[in-house]
Amino acid sequence: MSHLPASSATAPALRRRLGRVDLIAMGVGAIVGAGIFVTTGVAAATKAGPAIMLSFVLAGVICVLVALCYSELASMTPRSGSAYTYTRESMGEGPAFLVGWNLLLELVVAGSAVAIGWSGLFTAACKSLFGVTLPTAVTAGPSAGGVINVPAVAIVAVIVGILVLDVRMTAAVVKTLVVVTVGVLVLVIAIGAPHISTSHWTPFAPFGVHGIAAGAALAFFAYLGFDIVATSAEETKRPGRDLPWGIIGSVVIATVLYVAVAAVLTGVAPYPSLNNEAPVATALEALGAGWIGDVILVASVIALTKGLLMLFYGQTRLVFALCRDGMLPRGLSATSSRGAPRRLGLVLGVVGAVIAGLLPIDTVAELVNIGALFAFAAVALGVMVLRYRSPERPRTFRVPLMPLIPVLAIAGCVWLLTTLDGLTWVRFAVWSAAGVAVFLLYSRRHLVTAPVSQQDPMPVATTEGVTA
Repeated sequence: MSHLPASSATAPALRRRLGRVDLIAMGVGAIVGAGIFVTTGVAAATKAGPAIMLSFVLAGVICVLVALCYSELASMTPRSGSAYTYTRESMGEGPAFLVGWNLLLELVVAGSAVAIGWSGLFTAACKSLFGVTLPTAVTAGPSAGGVINVPAVAIVAVIVGILVLDVRMTAAVVKTLVVVTVGVLVLVIAIGAPHISTSHWTPFAPFGVHGIAAGAALAFFAYLGFDIVATSAEETKRPGRDLPWGIIGSVVIATVLYVAVAAVLTGVAPYPSLNNEAPVATALEALGAGWIGDVILVASVIALTKGLLMLFYGQTRLVFALCRDGMLPRGLSATSSRGAPRRLGLVLGVVGAVIAGLLPIDTVAELVNIGALFAFAAVALGVMVLRYRSPERPRTFRVPLMPLIPVLAIAGCVWLLTTLDGLTWVRFAVWSAAGVAVFLLYSRRHLVTAPVSQQDPMPVATTEGVTA
């Protein structure tokens, strides 16, 4: 096998420019998307009733357990790659590549699905607010997407343009969009809270405990974006201190927002009435706040924009780590003068634009989900492996109640995996088999031999005016 060294002179590195507020904003931006305006009401109407509040709490607790595991590994290994990097540290190259390969599927396909959804919302907003009907495809059809979904391709191009310029610009854009989205959610809560009637909460759990669990399984996927915070480890000024804040803080903030919105929706309207495409607008229109519909439509476009930005950010940083380690062609890991993986961003942008432009959303959406839970379980297992195999390694953050927390995190992920349908497992098996073939035929022959912890030691804070 031909191995390439990972010396500081040859291995590309990203620049450390992100602080604690940046990370929390990026996490909230990735987690709190347009789905909160739709999923909350639909899940209440079809899964859990008013007990959807407990479903969000349950899903949030599982995410916090996983986030604690992420935080310890991120403080030990402050490099890009997230679950892939942590799995390589704890279990070796083969399992790590499989984790990264499945995360890649989730991020790339999810990004394309969000771009298609953004196209639909954007065209609806233009028609509602300005009376302008935009062409969504070169050849229009009855289904979402089309031969070439023009708005979807256009938004991917804009997102890639932001990403390849500068991570500070990305963080600034995300913070702005997060403020707008959270502001609209606070507005919804403020308008609805005084009109909550507890009579709408009776019965509280009409679908029983099973309904609460089913609601949690549906709600859990609204939290998946916190993994993207971990991918920014190599661009964080003080990763040991700030990454745990970013990962855990974003999950907690998102949980509070989800529960508060769920309480308002189920408190101002009977939960069966929320089973529609705009449950928040439906609930508030009954209170005489019909204008809120246009506000929510605009907020949904903004939420999807920042969600798309974070998904493409996560893609580039994950594949950057895979390429730098030789798992995929190392030439793609080259960084620009501003420290951004420009070449990689352009390649992934083209892939995402092709998927979003040529496929209908239902075909794309079917390919998302299972890889993230697989990666989360691997991270929780990796914490236990490293705690007992390398107890002497410095950890600026340690998972409490070891090994209870990671065991509970794994159990939660496995439980949610059992809720997925058989076709999802078939797709997972096919994609994983393809990953094994890539690893055996290419990655194993080109990978860097040194473990990540021995490659290019990173200072706690560096470059461009960042002080230690």
